[in-house]
Amino acid sequence: MKKVCMVITDGFEEIEAVGTFAILRRGGLEVDVYSLLDKDAQGRFGLTCTKLHPFSALKAEEYDVLVLPGGPQYKALEASPEVQKLIKQFMDEGKIVAAICAGPTILGRAGYLKGRRYTCFTAMNEDFGGTYQEDYAVRDGNVITGKSAAAAIDFAFAVLEAAAGKETADKTKKEIYYKNC
Repeated sequence: MKKVCMVITDGFEEIEAVGTFAILRRGGLEVDVYSLLDKDAQGRFGLTCTKLHPFSALKAEEYDVLVLPGGPQYKALEASPEVQKLIKQFMDEGKIVAAICAGPTILGRAGYLKGRRYTCFTAMNEDFGGTYQEDYAVRDGNVITGKSAAAAIDFAFAVLEAAAGKETADKTKKEIYYKNC
């Protein structure tokens, strides 16, 4: 089973973090959420996530997938040398790196979107040296990007498919869309 680490801090976009977490867990993946603050983190709209793992304890070698939700938190994630080192390690090892909304700008400014197809929150698109697409979710190799909070479900399913396969993603979609709650 693939293991996922998600990194958040104050200002994370709740839909992107919680929605992605829920879909990946429904798909059978183990998902650990780490706080850059090493304590609780409060989302953009006031949701507080508790019992988070301290970022200082994150061991990249234990994970196959890195997820970076967006929201105003992207500034703190981008400014963190430790987060930049984590992203670099995942990229160097060819592991899945997934970022949504403002999150892809972290990847773009670090040069990881050069020559790749990607998406991000439209207003935050800069010349990252790749090909910007208007799609809700875009996968190019080991990099998965999502457009915005409205794209959270498509983004999460793209991550699930990359990590667990199309059959698992399709089965999970069927459970969500066609079965009772």
